[in-house]
Amino acid sequence: MKPFTERVVEIIKSIPEGFVMTYGQIAECAGSPRGARQVVRILHSLSEKHGLPWHRVVNAKGQIAIQEEESRYMQRLYLENENVEIGLGGLIDLDVYRFIPPPTSSRKA
Repeated sequence: MKPFTERVVEIIKSIPEGFVMTYGQIAECAGSPRGARQVVRILHSLSEKHGLPWHRVVNAKGQIAIQEEESRYMQRLYLENENVEIGLGGLIDLDVYRFIPPPTSSRKA
């Protein structure tokens, strides 16, 4: 089995344009259902190195979780440019925009 970090990077890279995944969803797909905070760390430290579409990752409520105002604005702009609608309160409808990757043998325990 691949290391958790490698699986997280692959999953984030697989999120297609116009869709999002949550931190917890990524952690679960990577084999660590309680690893959402690790996903945050990986995303923060490896996005630039691996060219990750960081803007396609949101919190469990479907909201942009970044606290820094300029980065939050950029994430919103990137998502809107991919035709992801952001509603009242900054909510993204996860029933519409959540990406559910197909199961693969590399993600099985």
